[in-house]
Amino acid sequence: MTASLVLCLLLLLHILSYLTVTTESLPPVVIGDTVTLKCNFQTDGSLREIVWFRESEQIIEEASAKQKIFSYDAMYNTSYSHTEDNRKREVLVYQSTVRLPEVHMEDDGLYECHVGIYDRNSRDKVILASSSITLTVIVPPKSISVVVANSPAPFSRYEAQNFTLVCIVTGAKPAPMVYFKRDGELIDVVPTAQSFSSVGVQSKSPGHKKSWTMNQAGLWSSQMLTSRDVDDTKVQKSLLEQEEKQAWLGHDGPVGSQGQEEESELNPEETTEMIPETIVSREFPRWVQTTDPLYYFYHRQQAAGDGTMEVRAMLTWSLNPQLDNEALFSCEVNHPALSMPMQAEVTLAAPRGPKLSMSPSKAKVGDTVRITVQGFQLGPSASEVFPEPIFTWTKVGGDLLDGRAVHNGRELILERVPAELNGSMFRCTAQNPLGSTDTHTRLIVFDNPRLKKGKEHYIAINTAVGQRSLALSTMLLLRFTCELT
Repeated sequence: MTASLVLCLLLLLHILSYLTVTTESLPPVVIGDTVTLKCNFQTDGSLREIVWFRESEQIIEEASAKQKIFSYDAMYNTSYSHTEDNRKREVLVYQSTVRLPEVHMEDDGLYECHVGIYDRNSRDKVILASSSITLTVIVPPKSISVVVANSPAPFSRYEAQNFTLVCIVTGAKPAPMVYFKRDGELIDVVPTAQSFSSVGVQSKSPGHKKSWTMNQAGLWSSQMLTSRDVDDTKVQKSLLEQEEKQAWLGHDGPVGSQGQEEESELNPEETTEMIPETIVSREFPRWVQTTDPLYYFYHRQQAAGDGTMEVRAMLTWSLNPQLDNEALFSCEVNHPALSMPMQAEVTLAAPRGPKLSMSPSKAKVGDTVRITVQGFQLGPSASEVFPEPIFTWTKVGGDLLDGRAVHNGRELILERVPAELNGSMFRCTAQNPLGSTDTHTRLIVFDNPRLKKGKEHYIAINTAVGQRSLALSTMLLLRFTCELT
């Protein structure tokens, strides 16, 4: 009985046609590249048709719609026709390819290869088989930038403040891996609960395949701090000033608002005559960190409307202006579509030596004067002041021309300056979280010949009118006297 069943199966297999369809898997394809989809099939029958479909995003009656992208019909093409020979059974191997030049985001998705052959026993019957392949299109990041959270921000003289760098990466698919470096060394970060998994992947990024530890990878640590140039005299001075103020106030905490009032009473503002034409000063904080900072890392991502991802990676630590000034921070991005990391760099720099320009250079009475901050004196490793500083303007010894005590902005505008402003001193304060600096400029106001000539002409007209009025009054008085007599 068993031998008869096996014989029947062999005869059935000999009668039925044989068809298997397979597709070759593809690695992720970078947008803009050319890709070829391959469909292989084996059969001992006659080919009827080959049809390629792509899954469409449109939903029709709760089912995914399929879009036909290629079809081949053997009835209208003799290149694949074979003479049927029932006496000879031969398995033939075919391959159908679809070439997609310059793939786009819309090409991402599932593709199906459907093959049909004629049945060996009946030309009216078609045997079908199919296989699918997934095309994944990846997009490299379009832009990367580093900004400061809560900027602009003032300089803190009496207590430490947190500082956050935000790295923004847009236009990538899938989301890239982002990490920070300081002075070229990978920063050892403390991940937050929301971004723990992201940081775990970060330490195994391309180019950093080794296990990054403090000893193996040379991560930026407290030992790096000691190698930087530190002005010991300024540190000692800050410590002495802090101890003196604490002794004066009678407490051990940081100097607060009460300390500011005491300092203002001990150091009253100097008069205009005591201030030279230009003064550049630099203030350092009255506190010193006793421990090395911890770098906290937060990572978040959200989908954009075009199917790409926007990633925001934030690095937060307790800022030390004396050590962090002119430190180079870089945000680097690893992505499968990039052959090398993409990066953006910023150098933290405190404002120093603002350069002021005055227009017009020789102001006259009645002119509109503009005093603008053109730039700063930069250190050897800084190309600009970062973060963007806050600018405040004050007039030494009084209010500004419009009656305000303080003006905020990079430019101070004085409209229709009067002669009384001649010799006035204006102070510009520029500050960011890394430091504060002041500079002064004196306004010299010259006489305006046009206004003087116009004033003299006005006085002459008034005098002539007065004389004519006096003569007319005298004539009327004489006429009245004559009539009475």
